[in-house]
Amino acid sequence: MASKKSSPEERRQEFEALAFPHMDSLYSTALRLTRRPLDAEDLVQDVYLRAYRFFDKFEPGTNFKAWIFKILTNTFINRYRKQVREPQQTEFEKVEFFYSEAEGERDDKYETRYEEKNYADLFGDEVSAALARLSYDFRAVVILCDIEGFSYKEISEIIEVPMGTVMSRLSRARQHLQKYLREYAQREGIIKKG
Repeated sequence: MASKKSSPEERRQEFEALAFPHMDSLYSTALRLTRRPLDAEDLVQDVYLRAYRFFDKFEPGTNFKAWIFKILTNTFINRYRKQVREPQQTEFEKVEFFYSEAEGERDDKYETRYEEKNYADLFGDEVSAALARLSYDFRAVVILCDIEGFSYKEISEIIEVPMGTVMSRLSRARQHLQKYLREYAQREGIIKKG
């Protein structure tokens, strides 16, 4: 944490030294949560802005990665809740432009399938589809534990639920993934048919 007497430049440098090594990890987690590259980029940008604004709240000697991932998770949850409460809005200019262009001239940025394809490329179609089928609560603990490598205690602090709940969600999420991926694993020879 930047000391109260440090200059703005020193504070910025200290923040960058702690935060920037986690950028790729934050982005990949944001992409798995949002499933859209542009949304993931926006989410990570918001996380860095919030983390910098509240950098004076970070306690030195604690786990910075867990602290910034908690900000990521909370920011994502808040956005998700806001989207659920608000009716979906349509930008009619984009819709009109999209449908007025010739079929072969459309820009991929308007197609969700393109963005989902980029997300799917991280794991392959089957694993991405299985992750996408999980509820947010289950997907978050799988990503934080199995992909990002956080301990149960750290995940508990990040998503603000008891450690027993983390372990239960992780167990159930893994059971769902196992069920969703059984045929794929047999087809690929990862497990024997039976």
